[in-house]
Amino acid sequence: MKLCRYGPVGTEKPGLVDADGRIRDLSGVIPDLTPAEVTLSAIEKLKGIDPTTLPLVEGSPRYGVPVAGIGKFIAVGLNYADHAAEAGLPVPPEPIFFTKAISCLVGPDDAVMIPKGAQKTDWEVELGIIIGKTCRYVEQADALDHVAGYVLVNDVSERAFQKELGSQWDKGKGCDTFGPTGPWLVTPDEVGDVQALAMFLDVNGTRRQTGNTRTMIFPVAECIAYVSRFITLHPGDLLITGTPPGVGEGQKPAAIFLKAGDTMHLGVEKLGEQRQTVIAFSLDAAA
Repeated sequence: MKLCRYGPVGTEKPGLVDADGRIRDLSGVIPDLTPAEVTLSAIEKLKGIDPTTLPLVEGSPRYGVPVAGIGKFIAVGLNYADHAAEAGLPVPPEPIFFTKAISCLVGPDDAVMIPKGAQKTDWEVELGIIIGKTCRYVEQADALDHVAGYVLVNDVSERAFQKELGSQWDKGKGCDTFGPTGPWLVTPDEVGDVQALAMFLDVNGTRRQTGNTRTMIFPVAECIAYVSRFITLHPGDLLITGTPPGVGEGQKPAAIFLKAGDTMHLGVEKLGEQRQTVIAFSLDAAA
């Protein structure tokens, strides 16, 4: 099952994507796709709905973030062996994780804004996890049983803020618009083996990232279990799991970073695709 939220910013409605890729309006069933509506029990109830009984949404509306009111946005870094090699860094002995501000969340095709004073804004295609059941000291063997679904995320990053202003990665990770998410929340039964998903990202029509979740250093289940030792994960929380090689700072012979007017096109197999245009900083856009 694919769940989504669609419509203008701030007035999104819940939707279900049918077998033909059309959005069906869920607002007569639930008011929105909130953390309460993506618990495992709530997801099971939604699976019982015949999509053809729901109103068809006409046209091509904007997709919003698939879950409203995400409580935490946590990211695992350096989780692909080939990306660590590209960065010239050793494979970490344990997962590295950090937080992204929930205020950076935007729809999958919304504009990405270069922060004020930014010098090295970069891209990262990632597999995201929406939690469906409280995770606290979860065993790795049981971790996937706590997943409501998976989402596509672009972990946009400002490398100068991240790496040249001290040791706090969060500075370069949570800027406004730095978390395009969606278009859908895809339930695990439709995804299948989460460790065998192809990934890509293009900038201005040129392929920059090609990867597969099979090259993760710490697989999805281990990421969930590890984070749950330190931070309790609740339904609706978002955990992203790292990026394959091909980020801007790793380009050869010289790094390439985003500038206003650039476009990004990215996808993870079975989770859909995103397209973003990069815009210059503006106080009005930041609001």
